[in-house]
Amino acid sequence: MRWTIKPKPEASKIKTLSEALQIEESIAKLLIQRGIETFDEAKQFFRPSLDDLYDPFLMKDMDKAVDRIEKAIAEGENILVFGDYDVDGTTSVALMSSYLKTRTETVATYIPDRYEEGYGVSYMGIDFAHDNDFTLIVALDCGIKAVEKVVYAKEKGIDFIICDHHRPGNELPKAVAVLDPKRDDCSYPYDELCGCGIGFKLIQALAINEGKSVEDLVEYLDLVATAIGADIVPITGENRTLAYFGLQIINQQPRPGIKALIAQVKKKELTITDVVFIIAPRINAAGRMKHGNHAVTLLTETDFNLAMRYAIDIEQFNSDRKEADQQITHEALQQIETCKEQERFTSVVYNETWHKGVIGIVASRLTETYYRPTLVFTKSGDKLAASARSVSGFDVYNAIEACSQYIEQFGGHKYAAGLTLKEENYEAFKQAFEDEVSKTIDRTLLTPEIKIDMQIDLKDITPKFYRILKQFAPFGPGNMTPVFMTENLRDTGYGKCVGEDDKHLRVTVTQPDADKIVAIGFNLGDKCDLITDRKRFKAVYSIDENEWQGTASLQLKLRDIKE
Repeated sequence: MRWTIKPKPEASKIKTLSEALQIEESIAKLLIQRGIETFDEAKQFFRPSLDDLYDPFLMKDMDKAVDRIEKAIAEGENILVFGDYDVDGTTSVALMSSYLKTRTETVATYIPDRYEEGYGVSYMGIDFAHDNDFTLIVALDCGIKAVEKVVYAKEKGIDFIICDHHRPGNELPKAVAVLDPKRDDCSYPYDELCGCGIGFKLIQALAINEGKSVEDLVEYLDLVATAIGADIVPITGENRTLAYFGLQIINQQPRPGIKALIAQVKKKELTITDVVFIIAPRINAAGRMKHGNHAVTLLTETDFNLAMRYAIDIEQFNSDRKEADQQITHEALQQIETCKEQERFTSVVYNETWHKGVIGIVASRLTETYYRPTLVFTKSGDKLAASARSVSGFDVYNAIEACSQYIEQFGGHKYAAGLTLKEENYEAFKQAFEDEVSKTIDRTLLTPEIKIDMQIDLKDITPKFYRILKQFAPFGPGNMTPVFMTENLRDTGYGKCVGEDDKHLRVTVTQPDADKIVAIGFNLGDKCDLITDRKRFKAVYSIDENEWQGTASLQLKLRDIKE
C-alpha cells in the first residue's frame, strides 16, 4: 500500500473557516480538502436543501423533451419507458414509468435481455414498440450512442427522448431530445448525474410545467439515491443533495419494493454504503441471473405483500449470483496465475462458459487482487463480451477507445466499461490493450494507494469530533470517509488475530497522554507480528462506532499498519 497524505490547505484559509464556523481547525481542514471554503458552502454541505437543486430547464433539450411528452400525454399516445438492466437503468425505468402513470394510462416499460439483446437500445426493443403501437420511447441510462437505432425507430414512426449520462460519441443520435450533461454543447452546471438522476431532472421539469415543485417528487428519491450509490458517481453537488434526501426516504418511508428488500436483511438504518452493498446487488441480481424486468416489477409494486414475494425471488437470484461469482473468480485467478511468468500491466481473461451476468463483479475482484486495469471476457452469441474495471487514477475507457479497430461496440466511464468484439480479434485486442496501458499508465498507479486526509493523535478523537464527522455523510467518490494516520502507537498486550484462518486483526491501541481505543483491521491478520511485544507502529484508519450490548463506543477501522 502507498500511503499518501493530502496536501495541507493554506493556514490562512483554515483559520478563516474555523473562525467563521466556530469549529476546530482539523474539521476546517477536512472541509477545505472537499472544496468547502466559505460559511455558505459549509451551510449547504451540512444542511442540504432541495432548493439547492438546479433548474432542470438549464439542461440542453429539456424544453423539447417536456413538450414532446406533454404532447404524447395530451393525445393519448403509447409511451414506452426503456432502460438498461443494471441498477441505474432499472431504477430509472421504475422512476419514469411510476411518474408518467400518474399522468396517463398508456405507459409500459421495456428492459432489454442481457443475453439476447445486450447493453443499450436494441433493434428488438424498437420492433416491440412498433408491433405494439408505441410512438414515443423514453430511453434512460442508455442511448447516447444509438445513432443508427434512432434512425431505424424514426423510419417506423417512433420518436426518441434520450436521458443518458455516458460520454457521447462523435455524433449525437437525431432524437427529439438528448438529455446528457456530458454533451459538449450542454451548459448544465453539474455533469456527474447518474441515469436515474437525469430521469429525475426530467420529471422535475414535467412537474414544474404542471405548476408543481420538487417537494412533490420526494417519494422518488429512494430510487435516485439507490442509483447514485450503485453507479459510483461522485457524491458531490447535486448528487449529494439527492442522495441525502433519498436516504431519508429509504430509512423513513421507502416504496414497498425497497422496504421488502430491506426486510430480507433485517437492518435498521441504512447508509449509502449499505445501499451499495445490500440493496444494489439484489436489484442487479435480477438482470444478471434472470431478467431486469423482475427488478422493475419489484420497484414499481405498490402492494407490500406482493413486493415481499418478489423480493424473496430476487434474494434467490442474488444467492445464485454469489455462487457463480465465487466459482468464476476462482477460475479467473487460476488463469492469471498460470500466465504470471511475464510482467503485465493488464489482466485480461476469457472463458466461453462464464456467466455474462457476473463478469463485471469478477473484473472488480481481479482488480482488487492484482491492481491492474482488468477485462473479463465471455461468449455472447457469436461474439465475445467483456466487462472492464480500472485502478484509481487510470482512464480505462480511453485505453479501450485507443484499441477500437478491434472492437464492435463499447461504452462506459473512466473506471468501468463494457465492450463486444469478434472472437478472431480477441488476441489482437488483448495485446493492443496491454500495449496501450503500458504506454500510458503511471507506474505508481499499479500499487494500491491509501489517501490520508491528515495526521492526528488519539487524544483528538473525541465524541464531539466524531459527531461532526458523521455529518459529512453521505460518503462516496468526491466525499470519501475521512482517513487519518497516527504514529507512535502501541498495543496494550492483548492484540491478536481473529476470525476464520486468523484473517483479521484486533488490537487495543494506546499513545502517551491518550485514552486507549479498540481498533479492528479486516484482512490485516498477516501483520500481527508488527504489534507484538509492544512494538511501536503507525496506522491508517477511519473512525466508526461499535455497538455492544446496547452501549456504543468509538473504534478505529484500520486500513493498514506499518512499523
